[in-house]
Amino acid sequence: MKSDVKIREDVQEELAWQPNLKETEIGVIVDNGIVTLTGVVDHYMKKLDAENAAKSVKGVKAVADDIEVRYKGSNIKNDTDIAKAAVNALKWNSLVPDEKVIPKVENGYVYLTGKVNWGYQKSSAERAVEGLQGVKNVFNNIEIESKIEPSDIKNRIQKAYERSAQLEAKNIIVSVDGNIVTLSGTVDSVAEKEEAKRAAFLAPGVNKVINNIEVSFYREYA
Repeated sequence: MKSDVKIREDVQEELAWQPNLKETEIGVIVDNGIVTLTGVVDHYMKKLDAENAAKSVKGVKAVADDIEVRYKGSNIKNDTDIAKAAVNALKWNSLVPDEKVIPKVENGYVYLTGKVNWGYQKSSAERAVEGLQGVKNVFNNIEIESKIEPSDIKNRIQKAYERSAQLEAKNIIVSVDGNIVTLSGTVDSVAEKEEAKRAAFLAPGVNKVINNIEVSFYREYA
């Protein structure tokens, strides 16, 4: 097992590897494999990049993102400007159904609501607005509605895992109750755990994914 000191060094190196991040912007604290990121950045995408970079490091069990987004100068936008930009971004995204997703903006925080049929439409809506100037965070409350049998949902998710080069399908257990999917089992990294959840959301009819997968490193060091 990696020590906290080694994990911290690896996370810092991974952050330094990101072209749009400065080492001085992000602080890293590690306690028993749980990484806390601190600091201030001038764009929401930097916050996401830092979080994803930390999740990709071997030995990281979880990531707490306490990074603050603080825009400067011409990048500061009021809620009306952000809302207009969000509406346009959703309108011009071909993967998001017209007028199915409604954005609300409060103090730079974007809340997405509405109903779509597919998980990729929900995630596409989030990606459409997260890069907009002035956005501090995105809360994706879009619902997924689809008349798909639970057994079919489970079968599609399992096949997706088998096709993925990033996942060990045999180590992930999929349970479906209505439109709710519960994942359990073990993977080697937080990034794999997140990928398993993302892949499950892509299945038609999935409205919620409960990710109980554990991050285990025993196979790596066996």
